Amino acid sequence: MAKKRTQEEDKVVLETKVKERRAGSENPEGDPDARKLRKRLKRVQRKIRLRASRIAKAAGSKAKAA
Repeated sequence: MAKKRTQEEDKVVLETKVKERRAGSENPEGDPDARKLRKRLKRVQRKIRLRASRIAKAAGSKAKAA
């Protein structure tokens, strides 16, 4: 079974794809494929932020002291 990419790796790949799509299109706002990529990127970014906040909350006062 193949190893899954981490969310951070997926974020980097999506960011590069979005940049390429924006550079290659004369109307990036009207491109439905570019919109799908942006939505996927935002979803991954949201998951990363939520994971970081859960880890910080679980650490409690130890994270604040360090």
